Amino acid sequence: MGGRGAKLALLAGATLVAAPASADTLREALVEAYRGNPTLQAARAQQRATDENVPIEKSAGRPDIGATGRYTEFLKQSSADFTAPERAVNLGVELGVPIYSGGAVKNAVRAAEERVQAGQAELRGTESAVFSQVVAAYMDVIRNEAIVGLAANQVDVLSTNLQATSDRFEIGDLTRTDVAQSEARLAVAQSDLRAAQANLIAAREDYIALVGQAPTDLQPPPPLPGLPSTADEAVAVALENNPDLIAARERAEAAGYDIEVAGAGRLPRVSLFTGYTYDNYLGTVGGAVVDDPTLPSEDVSQSSSGAQAGVSISIPIFQGGRPAALQRQAQARASAALEDIIAAERDVIAQVRAAYSSWQASLAIIESSQAAVSAAELSLEGVRAENSIGNRTILDVLNAEQELLNAQVDLVTARRNAYVAGFSLLAAMGRAEARDLGLDGDGLLYDPQLNYERVEGKWFDWDRDPDPVPQSTRTVDIPAQDAEIPGSESQSGSVTD
Repeated sequence: MGGRGAKLALLAGATLVAAPASADTLREALVEAYRGNPTLQAARAQQRATDENVPIEKSAGRPDIGATGRYTEFLKQSSADFTAPERAVNLGVELGVPIYSGGAVKNAVRAAEERVQAGQAELRGTESAVFSQVVAAYMDVIRNEAIVGLAANQVDVLSTNLQATSDRFEIGDLTRTDVAQSEARLAVAQSDLRAAQANLIAAREDYIALVGQAPTDLQPPPPLPGLPSTADEAVAVALENNPDLIAARERAEAAGYDIEVAGAGRLPRVSLFTGYTYDNYLGTVGGAVVDDPTLPSEDVSQSSSGAQAGVSISIPIFQGGRPAALQRQAQARASAALEDIIAAERDVIAQVRAAYSSWQASLAIIESSQAAVSAAELSLEGVRAENSIGNRTILDVLNAEQELLNAQVDLVTARRNAYVAGFSLLAAMGRAEARDLGLDGDGLLYDPQLNYERVEGKWFDWDRDPDPVPQSTRTVDIPAQDAEIPGSESQSGSVTD
């Protein structure tokens, strides 16, 4: 992640402000996801598997030692062979050392190393994607809690309105139509409340699936730092730091080495070899004493040994066009990888510009919605005052209350959308990973390079890691969520009633 500039330290300030007891912050949610999200843990394991391709390719250029052993019982001997043994033990050891392979090993190792770099970039992308999902889920819970609160308040207000309308109807001040209008609006508000509660429960369950814990009194998120001032600035940063684009470039580099590996199939291979063999006929070669076959004849050797060493060269002459086909295939794949770079670049540019536009639009909507809320509050106050002197109908009051509610919901939604769009913009720019977000202060950063350095030079055939166990947390024991709002004593028409 070098060359990214100063660390953004997103959410660092969250630890400086004391949060209420049992409250969750966005930073805490990201830390929990970083530790226990199964998608992220699986991506790390996949990267460790990719790391092993380097020692696998290196092994083709390392010495190869093998031993053989065989015990044989000769069940029927040739009638013309008077010295044939009845049984034999054969042992052998052979060492081979590759000297030249036409560059196949060297280029295969380089390709594997490039794919390790590509995998590390893809892991960064997975990390950013998971964090983006966590931020969206966090903001969804906050938004839906606010909407449930607004909807519950609307039910209370309309219940009071209905009671007042009914009282005025009883004294002949209003008509049955006014009462029916109030009843209809209250029924709609109760329906909206239940829908909002269902959406809140779904948002909380999504949060649990990503974070691994139930949300508890989520606190407002801190401001997003490091956001660009222009779309062009964002694109310039993304072209240097976006992990998907970096991965595409690394894969193209690896594909270039694959061309050389395929071409090496036409070149000679040279290796050194040495070996030792030992044969023992267990006293059964001709001349053995019949009564005691373990006693060998004095003039017949019952064992032999040998050693050899040399140079082996293999020169391909004709292989039916296979090497050329493999190389053309590798060239075509390299061409595809180059095109993938352009495709990834296009996607990054489109993502960044779209995220920037969405972020700017959401900011403008926030400003407009705030103005709309203020205007709707003044309008409702005026309509109620005019209704009290008979200049406005009950329907006018109901409409004004609905307009205020709509404006408040739009404002809450716009704030959620602006924050999510801003974080998505940072992710597209390659600035929404654990290091960027200041999570390294917890000492929990996962560095994939450490595992690569651990395994890339290993030689021992019997080396292995501990048996795998799940690293992510299960959520089966977390109770099903409800639609209760923290700090709220009751909600009208709660689905949990």
